Amino acid sequence: MYAIIATGGKQYKVESGMKVEVEKLDANVGDVVKFDVLMVSDENGVSAGNPTVAGAYAEAEVLEQGKGKKIIVFKYKSKKNERKRQGHRQPFTKVLIKSIVK
Repeated sequence: MYAIIATGGKQYKVESGMKVEVEKLDANVGDVVKFDVLMVSDENGVSAGNPTVAGAYAEAEVLEQGKGKKIIVFKYKSKKNERKRQGHRQPFTKVLIKSIVK
């Protein structure tokens, strides 16, 4: 059984027991969060929502809050001696999908 969940403006395909890094959530480590389910597939077939499946949700436990790898943003204009170097680390929340309820 798997589901497509939506969080942080993105969609993720998840199964029970799967660890997923999603956009930063306002939750503490150990908290249980619920995600909206856009589509769910099980032994009976596929159910798609409009936009979400009624009564369905994915339950997950927050494992970790962190930051991703640093990326370098370098802006440059030729012949103008204009250079700007910036770094960025995207915050994330790692969650463990406990169950998918249909």
